[in-house]
Amino acid sequence: MLQIDGKHGEGGGQILRTSVSLSAVTGKPIRIFDIRAARGNPGIRKQHLQSILAAAKACNAECEGAQLGSSELIFHPGEIKAGHFKFDIRSAGSTTLVFQTILPILLQAGDESTITIKGGTHNPMAPSFEAIRDSFLPAIGLMAFRADIELVRHGFYPKGGGEIKARVEPFDESNASRIDLTERDGEFPVKPVVLISNLPLHIAEREREVLCRELGCAQADVEFEMVPAPNNPGNAVSVTARMERYSVVFTSIGERGKRAERVAKDAASDFKAWRDSGATVDYHLADQLLLYMALAGGGRFTTDGITEHFRTNTDIIKMFLDIQVVSEERGTGLTLVDVER
Repeated sequence: MLQIDGKHGEGGGQILRTSVSLSAVTGKPIRIFDIRAARGNPGIRKQHLQSILAAAKACNAECEGAQLGSSELIFHPGEIKAGHFKFDIRSAGSTTLVFQTILPILLQAGDESTITIKGGTHNPMAPSFEAIRDSFLPAIGLMAFRADIELVRHGFYPKGGGEIKARVEPFDESNASRIDLTERDGEFPVKPVVLISNLPLHIAEREREVLCRELGCAQADVEFEMVPAPNNPGNAVSVTARMERYSVVFTSIGERGKRAERVAKDAASDFKAWRDSGATVDYHLADQLLLYMALAGGGRFTTDGITEHFRTNTDIIKMFLDIQVVSEERGTGLTLVDVER
């Protein structure tokens, strides 16, 4: 049984999610201790619990400690089986993080699976629905991992109430190949979008003004989307760079006490930092690609930053799979990452 320190490195929920995913994929039982011990609200929270339960259901695992507040989890994986899965986080906890936990498992199933998850779709500290649909899934699709996702209903932080549905095809390892994402696909159009639900319109108008100033675009270039989410006020701004094979998405979520100008500026600033670096993937997508490159035979990409989250995820993956991850700085703000199996 692998012993995994839950406070290692970044010490967050990613340790939990990556560990149970790879435990199921590799068949290796695990014990995770001191789960999120250094956080202000240590132990397993609602969205972490749903990730564990989702992984357990997909591989018929036996669990000990899978409960709210638990600081230790023992996870004995069983046989992976395709199916029709439904999960309800019952909070604004991230549906996309639960999806990313169960996805590697169901890719190893023998047949197609469907997933329905209720909860938050646009949360701080989690990939937005658009980032999953337009960036993450097309990028791993280059490695022959096939899945698609749809938004049934928006669920903004802090109330949630959203819903996503996904379809996952079994992974055919004979189609897997090492990928090289070290060169951009030439020029790329930029799409700024403001999502707003049950909030004053002036919030979206102020965000549009900031996006136009920061990105040098016209007001007509900024798309407004009035979201029909009754009793669920919320706001999000995204800036999408549309590449030929995949997109890179930068999202900022509105929160109580956070001015509209700051919401828009955060998304625009993240985009500009990536654009000016010359990288092919942003630092969030870099972290998300690691597991799939490790499973599919490796590859290379350039990114605009290596975070502690990335380093921690690398350490956890290495506990399950025989890989080497080499990072090489190529100039101000640019890093080449090479994953070898």
